[in-house]
Order: sequence, then C-alpha cells, then structure tokens
Amino acid sequence: MHTTRFCVVRHGETTWNAEKRIQGHIDVGLNAVGLAQADAAANWLSGQTIAALYSSDLQRALQTAQRIAAMLNKVVTSRPEFRERRYGLFEGRTYEESRATYPLEYGAFERREPDFIIPGGESLQQLHHRVCGGLQRIAADHPGETVVVVTHGGVLDIINRLVRGTPLVKPRDFLIPNAGISWISVCDGVWRLDAWGQTAHLATVGLDELP
Repeated sequence: MHTTRFCVVRHGETTWNAEKRIQGHIDVGLNAVGLAQADAAANWLSGQTIAALYSSDLQRALQTAQRIAAMLNKVVTSRPEFRERRYGLFEGRTYEESRATYPLEYGAFERREPDFIIPGGESLQQLHHRVCGGLQRIAADHPGETVVVVTHGGVLDIINRLVRGTPLVKPRDFLIPNAGISWISVCDGVWRLDAWGQTAHLATVGLDELP
C-alpha cells in the first residue's frame, strides 16, 4: 500500500475576496497582497520534495501555482475539476447583495442544502462529485508521492469534509485562509487530515471571507 500526500493551497487574495464578492467561475486575478501571499507560500514549499503540481484553471489559482512552480522548478498542470464552485446568479455580487436580491435561493445556499442547484450554477453534491473525482485521479497517478494542488475556498470546503467524514450540510467549523496550506493523505482509499489552514508562512494571516 502506498500513501499519496496532497499539499492543498488556497489561492492568494483578490480584490473581490477583500470586498466579500462572490467570484465562482468569474476569472479574477490576484491583487498585490495575493501575489505576495503566493510568493510566501512558494518560499515555504521550496524545501519540499514534490512530484507534481496541479491547479484549477482559473487565473487566481494559476497565478498562485505559477509562483510555486517557479520555486519548485515544476510545470503547472491545470485541472478544471478543481475550479471554484459555480455560484450562478450570485457571481459578481457580495454575500449581502445576494441575500437581499435572491432571498429564497440564498436561504437554500446558506442552509447548505446538498442537492440545491444555484440557478446558473451547481449544487454541493455536484461540486463534491467533481472534486473527489479529481483527487482520486491524482492519487491513482501518484502512488507513494507528494503533490501540490492549488485551488479555491469552495473546493477546500469539500476536501475538508471528505477527509473528516463531515456531512455537506453541516455548518463550516474550520477556516480557509487565502494562501493557507493544508496537508491531507490517502492510503488504500482511506483519507486522513494531517494539517489544516497553515498560515505561519504569511506575514499577515490570509483572509477567510467565506460565510
């Protein structure tokens, strides 16, 4: 049996993160703070032995991954299954604007109803399916190795619940800071949480603007 280790990294800060504006699949790039956070994460990971580096194909994740890749002398492989959740009609709005404009839909979203598909977006169950499939694919390709995956807050929410066995409907009880670094592992189909949301590498603690 071989253990595959994943270093999962949330992308650095964007202006929309700072505004608590929902990005989803809207392709927003990092701001100056986010670029500095990405560099800090890259520096922290420079001493690690990494077999491969994967990233969501959205700009804010790719920009973060590219800085890590330069430090590790690796090539970034983009994987759309690690994109942020598609938030549909909430995208481009703040959480408060979404609640005020679409109270019924936002209520179902806030209650974390697993099968609720945000109009124009996707459900938690759909997100869970694609994220878990992506992780399993990488684990199969890298038995006994350590890989980095750069992704998004919504995806990391799913990953944390996968490894802890937490239901999708349960309110979140963990932080997901920008440029935070977490470690998970899998052996023979059994997932384990090794460390979560590390921020010691950051000069200031990354934002966690998620509700």
